[in-house]
This record gives sequence, structure tokens and C-alpha cells, in this order.
Amino acid sequence: MQETKNQPHVVAPEDRIPVRQKVVYGLGVAGDMWGHWLYVGLAYPVFNLYLKVNPLYIGLALMITRLVDAFTDPILARFSDNARTRWGRRRPFILVGSILAGLGLPILFMASPHWNEHQLFLFILISAVIYAPMMSCYNMPYYSLGAELTPDYHERTNLMSFRGMIQKILEVPNFYAFAFTQTTLFAVGIDAATGHMTYNTLRGAQVFCAIMGAIIVLFGVLNFLFVKERYYHKVESTHQAKVSLKESFFTTLKVKPFLMIVVIGLSFNMGSAIVGQLGQYTTIFYVAGGDQQAGSAWNGHMGLAAMFGALLGVPMINVLSRRLGKRRALMIDIGFGVVAFLATWWLYNPAIPWMQLIASGAIGLAGAALWVMHGSMGADVMDYDEISSHKRREGAFSACSSWIMKASSALTMFLSGVVLNATGFDAQKAQQSVETVTKIRLNFALIPAVGLTIALLAVFLYPLTRERMAEIRQQLEARRGKV
Repeated sequence: MQETKNQPHVVAPEDRIPVRQKVVYGLGVAGDMWGHWLYVGLAYPVFNLYLKVNPLYIGLALMITRLVDAFTDPILARFSDNARTRWGRRRPFILVGSILAGLGLPILFMASPHWNEHQLFLFILISAVIYAPMMSCYNMPYYSLGAELTPDYHERTNLMSFRGMIQKILEVPNFYAFAFTQTTLFAVGIDAATGHMTYNTLRGAQVFCAIMGAIIVLFGVLNFLFVKERYYHKVESTHQAKVSLKESFFTTLKVKPFLMIVVIGLSFNMGSAIVGQLGQYTTIFYVAGGDQQAGSAWNGHMGLAAMFGALLGVPMINVLSRRLGKRRALMIDIGFGVVAFLATWWLYNPAIPWMQLIASGAIGLAGAALWVMHGSMGADVMDYDEISSHKRREGAFSACSSWIMKASSALTMFLSGVVLNATGFDAQKAQQSVETVTKIRLNFALIPAVGLTIALLAVFLYPLTRERMAEIRQQLEARRGKV
């Protein structure tokens, strides 16, 4: 049933996704959260702070890795779109990809502390490049699957809300990963120069990633067993034409609503990725005065604050979306995000360190809500595209979005090292200069705010309203029946 002016929207029973299936699908986001972002979050503390590798080398290695990742995604997405198996298009890839990603995660930190800087650079680069297609094998079918679990406008937002809330819970280990490496399990001794305890950060990262990798495998298996592909039988019975590799790279960008979705995600992603390490360094070298143990503990607590903020933000954006539509709800959220990032200048305060928890909670709220809307609006684009293309090509859209995001991430990961170097940061120094810390704080506040402002402009141009989506569904079901 579609909503009218006086009648609220009610999800038809056949369009509703069972709660168990929503939860299991949501757990699958662990592959992305830990396979991609756990490594990025640990790379600088392990290779820069512990092994003293120049941040420019780390940024360069991560940039090259993301470029490789950006081109393996469309290839694996095309295989997924065109696969015809007894288990569907997506699930076999999810199973194999989760096993490869889980087993490979701890290997990314199997470096030797006795290697020189150039050897460590080669290890970072080669290991991460080998790992990239393993993640593509999992991520492309996983995100494609989410876009085809229901044809209902609001149930898609409900699904993405489940995934968004679970994602924020699963992000907590990322925030505590560095703190885990700084526990007594990995203590080495007191540094005579600083008086601080030192830790075997490398060994801690290996152990932590081995644990997370095992859970990735478990959640991938659960998705293979319990999440069903709603559109697969329609694709198979109609003998849908094969999706070309060209569609995964270029053709989908001609779809205007999709282009707007890409710009929204790209602007937020680039703005936050460039300063990805600056927030952590602000806490360590400004709020905690250079004490890495205290700083890592605060960063862990801030991860929890971000999680709680997200757990508030996801249901809030769901309610706003139902009342105002997805477009208006997202505009409100983005405006809040701009304010949250700018406020970090005052909320990161060494005299009142707990105030940074407020900043993290607000940023977590804005980010989680944005990605819920991004996923839900992206699923609407698949229906819009089917009107003209006569295809269900979720993989092509997921791949196109992914390779753009990752190509840009490759650039921003390199730029993050450039920005960090430009602040005058020196890993050899236990304390950073006032000028360096000030530059870190300014970049952390301003760069994401600019990115979100660009995203806000893209939302203005997004054309798929609630009413337009109701029309599209009627046209599709009149043509090819219900799914």
C-alpha cells in the first residue's frame, strides 16, 4: 500500500523483510568495516608511530592499493551480476569472499620490526594489493544483495537502518584496536626518554586482526545460509542479458539520480578520509599531551560515543524520512554534520577532555544517518534504472560507486599523508610543536565541513521523491509483474 496525504505508509506483508534476515544481513557489514577500515585505522599507528615509516610512504601504499581495489570491484561485480548458480548470484561470492578476507586480514601485519623503511613499504604495498581482490569478492555481492531484498520504498530504509545500527556497533573494535595493542598483554618496558610504557604494537595488531578475521568468516557463512535473493528467479526466468564490464565503469554514470548519489557519498568520504588520522592525532598530541596510551584509550571511548550517536541517528533519520521524505531528511542531517565538524575546534579541549565525546557522538550520528539514506536512495535508483534498461544490475551500480569511491580514497589516503606532513608532524618526536598541533586541529575541523557542504548541494539535485518512486514501482509491476 502506498501512502497518501492522509494515510500513512504500510509495508505489505510480501514486501517486509523478516527481522532475522535483516539482522543477519546487517552482521555481514563486518567484512567491510574490518576488512577495509580496521586496516586503514591501524596502518598509521603500527607502521608510522611504532615502526617509524614515513607517513608519505604509508599514504602512497594505501593510495596504490585503493586504485587496485577500484578496478577489481567492477570485475567481481560483473561476475556477480552474471552468475547463475543454484545458490543465486550473490551468495556464493559472499561465502568465498568472507573466508578469503577473514584469513587474510592478520597477514597484513605480518611484517618484521627488523626490516628497514623501504622493505616495510614494499610489504605494506604488496600485502595490501594481494588482499584487495579478496575484499572485492565479498563486498560487491554483499552490497548488491542489500539493494534487491525488497521493492518497498520505506522497507529499504528500514533494512539500511538495521545495517547502519549494526555497522556502528561493529565499528567499535576499530576504535579500540590501537588501545588493544597498548595493553599489558603487549607491554615491553618503560621508555627512559619519555617515562611512558612501550608496547609491541605490531604483535598486538596481528592478534587483534586474527580475532576479527575469524568473525568475518562466521558472518559471511551466516549470510550465505540465511539471506535470500529476492530478484534472482526473475532474472533467471526472463533470461536477462549479461551485464557488460563497461556498464560497471561508465554507463551507470549516465543515470542522473545515481550520479547525485555518487557525489553525496564521494564528498563526505573524501572530506572525512583526508583527515582520518588527524582526529586520532589531535586526541593524542593535543588533548592527551603526547601520551599515546591515554590518547588511544580516549580514542576508544570516542568510538563508543560515536556508536551511541549513530544508534540515535539511525532511528531519527528513519522517522524524518517517513515524515519528510528521504531528500529533506538527508539535507537536515548533512547540515547537522557540518556544525558537528566545525565544533571540534572547541570540543577537543585538554582542560575538559570528555567534551570530545560530544563531538564524536555528533559526528557518529550525522555519518550513520547519511549512509542509511545513501543506501536506501541507492536502492531506489535500481528501480529507476530498470525502467529504461530492462535489467536488474545492482552489481554494476555497486561497482561503479565503489570504484569511484576507492579511486578517490586512493587519492585522499595519499593526501592524508601529505596533509599530516604539511602540519610539520614528526613521528620521531614524543611532543609536537604548538604550530603543528594547531594545523592538525584546523584541518580536522574544516576539510570535512567543506566536503559535507558539497554533498548538501548534490542533495538539492536528487530527483527521486517518494511520489516518483511510487509511480516507478507501478510501471515496473505492470510490465514484469511483482517480485
